[in-house]
Amino acid sequence: MFITLEGTEGSGKSTQAKLLKEYLESQGKEVALTREPGWGKLGSIIREAILNDKELKLDPIAELFLFCADRAQHVKDFIKPKLEDENIVICDRYFDSTIVYQGYGRGLDIDLVTRIAETSTLGVKPDITFFFSLQVEVGLKRLKNRDEITKMDNEPMEFHKNILEGYKKLVAEDNKRFNVIDADRTIEEIKKDILGYF
Repeated sequence: MFITLEGTEGSGKSTQAKLLKEYLESQGKEVALTREPGWGKLGSIIREAILNDKELKLDPIAELFLFCADRAQHVKDFIKPKLEDENIVICDRYFDSTIVYQGYGRGLDIDLVTRIAETSTLGVKPDITFFFSLQVEVGLKRLKNRDEITKMDNEPMEFHKNILEGYKKLVAEDNKRFNVIDADRTIEEIKKDILGYF
């Protein structure tokens, strides 16, 4: 099973990804937890370039291809092998993030971004995607308590609101795969909601 978690900045998905891993392992499952961007050697380089290098001002097209290069290698070297070994794979962000961040957020052509993002999955699609629904203002306020603040976090409010609207459109288009989680609750309440799917 391949599970992905999606949401705007500060929505709490990374915390819930770890809690879900712990729960599934307590049930005797083999679970691999990963994230995008940032898995492996190439992922680490790309994550630094996209999210942390303040001096590097990426063109939106360059940013798009870097995210997708990271994903293709990630799928080939990690996600596919883990799934073939019958592990449950939990991924914090996947191709949906590219569609909303580079398409709706950066304003690139949605059809182009979608084709490239889907191609970068090498045909590996999630079985279930949890979308953490949260008002942008609430999520950004939460970031003040986080150690790692990225370049993406510091984008203008309009950028983040466009991303939220993009996610809402994706959820409406594929409501069989997406499960909407109300992220404006306590960690325990959200955890209980997610575990209800298992």
